[in-house]
Amino acid sequence: MLRKKLNSILFFIAVLMAGQAVAMPHDTLAKKDSSLFADDPIAANLDSLSHLNFFEKGFDFVKSPVYHFKSDSIPWYSDKEFEDRMEKLDANSPFDLVYNDVVKQYIEMYAVRKRNLTSRVLALSKLYFPMMEQILDRYKMPLELKYLAVVESAMNPTACSRCGARGLWQFMYTTGKLYNLQVTSYVDERNDPVKSTIAACEYLKFLHDMFNDWQLALAAYNCGPVEVSKAIRRSGGKTNFWEIRPYLPKETQGYVPAFIAVNYVMNYATSHNIYPGIPNATFFDIDTVCVHAQLSFAQISSYLHVPYDEIAYLNPCYKLGVIPYSSDGCYTVCLPISKVGAFVTNENTIYNLIKKDTLTSQQMLALQHNMPDVEYHRVRRGEHLSTVANRYHCTVRELKEWNGLASADIHPGQHLMVYVNRRGAKDIAGSGKKGKAGAKKDVYIVQNGDTLYHISQSTGIPIATLKKLNHIAASAKLSPGTKIKLASN
Repeated sequence: MLRKKLNSILFFIAVLMAGQAVAMPHDTLAKKDSSLFADDPIAANLDSLSHLNFFEKGFDFVKSPVYHFKSDSIPWYSDKEFEDRMEKLDANSPFDLVYNDVVKQYIEMYAVRKRNLTSRVLALSKLYFPMMEQILDRYKMPLELKYLAVVESAMNPTACSRCGARGLWQFMYTTGKLYNLQVTSYVDERNDPVKSTIAACEYLKFLHDMFNDWQLALAAYNCGPVEVSKAIRRSGGKTNFWEIRPYLPKETQGYVPAFIAVNYVMNYATSHNIYPGIPNATFFDIDTVCVHAQLSFAQISSYLHVPYDEIAYLNPCYKLGVIPYSSDGCYTVCLPISKVGAFVTNENTIYNLIKKDTLTSQQMLALQHNMPDVEYHRVRRGEHLSTVANRYHCTVRELKEWNGLASADIHPGQHLMVYVNRRGAKDIAGSGKKGKAGAKKDVYIVQNGDTLYHISQSTGIPIATLKKLNHIAASAKLSPGTKIKLASN
């Protein structure tokens, strides 16, 4: 113990005297304050995002050493060095980029614990940051707001949170609708990098106009303007983020410090021995063209000789690999710039080939006919994933996949996306409600984790009645797959 304390003191003195980076072994830093972010919601969100397939495509980590650190070194700096760097960033930013203990913890998270994810984010920034900067500039908004997408989604346009928020900017279904982000069986514009960035600019501008402070606007983007207004009241009318921070929800308390930390890490990544990988494409390697007839990714891949996965990678808003056609508006497809000319030149030929291709037309017609409809179920008090799954005749696993849920935990008021009509006919569920044939649902199939209380809450039938109908003892446990009568024969 004495040796460990002595080593810590000597390291601290060395940092103060050297005034420069000290490379530390990864294991040493990993042990330091290992429980600090155990329950941090932003760190937990990054953990879930790091497993999404979008990150597995097109990354070849190439290092161009600037500071000549060893490959496994994790540099660290004195508080004075952090403060000086943050002051330089703050001098050129409308945001109050301060350095304190809370911000330092998030710098550690992005520069140490999540450094591999940060490297991937730096790679994705080559694809998305120029586009974001153009739109932010058009709206006359601070360019630093692009870093908010790093906090929200780690720059993953297919990211889906536990509560159903989607895309680079993590729009909920209802908020997305307010800002013209359409969600249909074919398209989810919350996953469209350009349209969602425009919506984010409009929403952030609205929030800034409301609070006249960028920090408060960011907090409101995370938890909603009502929660920020409540925090202002509870603080006695203060309007500084750090003063109202104790009165905000836990996740929002870390949201603005995380944004400040991302500003720092994205500008000083090489100082921390973090280098970007190489994505499949950069902003200058792609272009978009309007589509004047329904096309599938498979058809585009066949005609232009572009890998299917690459088309899907560049067009994350199309849910079924199909670009629909609408006379009311124009859908676009993003392609490698080397293929755009070939597409435009041969556009009419491509559409004619689609019309003549009888098999493909039949397949497309079948796909459209059997297209699953999307509904959004609002979770009610007492409901569980198993009861929702039973209601819509799907499985708990399907619900978790459709909504990006890492666990079975849901809460009242949460909206769950449900694909109905998957087998050709929508099933109207819920006890006492009639389906298309007019028959009442009189049997409930027990799902994993169900109890009589859950079934009673879902169906509206008292527990005593369920016991009597099914001859269930008070201490009996329900097995998945068991059929529970909801009405007497």
